[in-house]
Amino acid sequence: MNKSVHSEQNTSTLFQAEAWKNAFVKLLPQHAMQNPVMAIVWLGTIVTFISTILGKADLVFGLLVSLILLITVLFANYAEAIAEAKGRGQASSLRQARQNLTARRIANLHDIDGIQVAATALKPNDLIEVRAGELIPSDGEIIHGFATINEAAVTGESAPVLREAGTDRSGVIGGTKVLTDRIIVQVTAEVGNSFLDRMIALVEGSNRQKTPNEIALGILLTVMTVTFVIVVVSLPIIGHFLNISINPILLVALLVCLIPTTIGGLLPAIGIAGMNRALKANVIAKSGKAVEVAGDIDVLLLDKTGTITYGDRQATAFYPLAGVSDAELRQAAVLTSLADPTPEGKSVVALAKEQGEKVLEPEQAEFIPFNASTRISGLNLLNGQQIRKGALDAILKFTAQDISRHSELKTRVEQVASKGATPLVVAYGQNLLGVIELSDVIKAGIKEKFARLREMGIKTVMVTGDNPLTAAAIAAEAGVDDYIAEARPEDKLNCIRAEQNKGHLVAMVGDGTNDAPALAQADIGLAMNSGTQAAKEAGNMVDLDSDPTKLLAVVEIGKQQLITRGALTTFSLANDISKYFAILPALFVAAIPQMSVLNVMQLGSSESAILSALIFNAIIIPLLIPIALRGVKFKPSTSTQLLRRNMLIYGAGGVILPFVAIKAIDLVISQILLV
Repeated sequence: MNKSVHSEQNTSTLFQAEAWKNAFVKLLPQHAMQNPVMAIVWLGTIVTFISTILGKADLVFGLLVSLILLITVLFANYAEAIAEAKGRGQASSLRQARQNLTARRIANLHDIDGIQVAATALKPNDLIEVRAGELIPSDGEIIHGFATINEAAVTGESAPVLREAGTDRSGVIGGTKVLTDRIIVQVTAEVGNSFLDRMIALVEGSNRQKTPNEIALGILLTVMTVTFVIVVVSLPIIGHFLNISINPILLVALLVCLIPTTIGGLLPAIGIAGMNRALKANVIAKSGKAVEVAGDIDVLLLDKTGTITYGDRQATAFYPLAGVSDAELRQAAVLTSLADPTPEGKSVVALAKEQGEKVLEPEQAEFIPFNASTRISGLNLLNGQQIRKGALDAILKFTAQDISRHSELKTRVEQVASKGATPLVVAYGQNLLGVIELSDVIKAGIKEKFARLREMGIKTVMVTGDNPLTAAAIAAEAGVDDYIAEARPEDKLNCIRAEQNKGHLVAMVGDGTNDAPALAQADIGLAMNSGTQAAKEAGNMVDLDSDPTKLLAVVEIGKQQLITRGALTTFSLANDISKYFAILPALFVAAIPQMSVLNVMQLGSSESAILSALIFNAIIIPLLIPIALRGVKFKPSTSTQLLRRNMLIYGAGGVILPFVAIKAIDLVISQILLV
């Protein structure tokens, strides 16, 4: 415990030391120009210092102003640097996971020897063998075997996970460790473009793309800054005609207090911190835009299995139809499940064995694996007979039967579905044999989560391959707003497009190859780390924990990002008001005595007023860094409520706080200047 605390303290100290070093590095012109607002403050610092040296102002006063302005710039640079340092700290552990990796490349599935090569020599579609105790050298798909894998290097979670060929959990990541068994992996990543490579680039901030909102706000701040620069530059010209001489140092002070320095200094840090918060939730966002868009979504598409329910549907009962024996139905169900690698298919075999059924694989049979599009699995026997298991509508289509002619089947299906279970129908040729009951359990607290989303104004749509009766029962119990039953992969895509055509922003979760088109179409596609490479490539976010409900947390992170930027922008613009009442009287009261009416704070002197305003302008940036990095606390509410809360706390507070703070600083400064 003490060791852990000590380690955290050392890491924190390292971050701070690195951040302060980078804060000074960012003073170089090529870095400074990336932030126009703070570049103007930095230029003003240089102008003030030169003016002081040239005797344009009192030496002590001029140097104090120069120092305060320099500190202001350094604090702004530090805010950005500390956010970047946290990202680089996360990246360093990731780099260790990919160092000195080697691979056993094989020619085909039967090659037992292979050749040892460096991981950097691997190309897409290469086959590699990985045994227990070895590190997986590259991203890929398991095409043979299964294994438990330690993904702690990527996810931070030490508990091993199962990855298996032929399932939606076949994807593996380079740098993770195989703990048991042997697998053959087909490489999917180019050198330098692996999951770890992209993850490192993202958390370091080197690939951070500014979001549209961030770009728009940056343009607004730049326009405001340029406008105030023009105003301030024109003041000496106006003063010349009025026989008023204005000290250049005072002009710089006025400019610095006019431009939005607070949000200008914190804006880059807010963007980087948003990415870091997503990573802290074990979500890799491919861009800052993805995090921000997540905060704007208003339709959420969710799979039932694994998202709303636990996803481990198990066969719990066989219901044969009249004239069909229990053994007959069990045997047919087992045969159709032999080529079904899904947990449901395996549970059918397990339940039949428990009930005393012997599993005998027929010779020379053609197995039909389960397919998400057809929603059927089965086999074709050597004698030409076809046995199938699948959803009611799929089996009826296969057998060319009409449900109206099978009242018993209809009743049995409805009984199973009304319990929230999933009915699977078994057919032997054109004969309907009976129903398998698959039971699943709704996740605890999921209804409350959907209620929370509803408070945010987000519509939830459950997508399931189940029949309408089961779907309706689950939807009612879970509390979703709408559902799509008997859904095929293309139905997800059509639903997303339909909602987008109505002007909605849509998010969805997926892990299989068949989810890839919908993930790519959605405004936010959250792919599971355990899923296929195609799904991870199509999504713009990857959940390292492979928890489909994580999308709910992603939405909150996105909203928090938007609220944080909005709140600090409001505060920055609001606190400029008080600085005007400090600076303007100090500049013009000597030449225009009537300006004294603006000195509502009754500041001690012009010098004290200017120094107090500049000191407050400098210290408010580091005081707001924790909020920029941590984010403003988010509570589900309507846009009107959020705006009202924002204006009350950060608008009104942004006006009141500087008046109090500047007056307090002035009381101290005035005493120092008298000495």
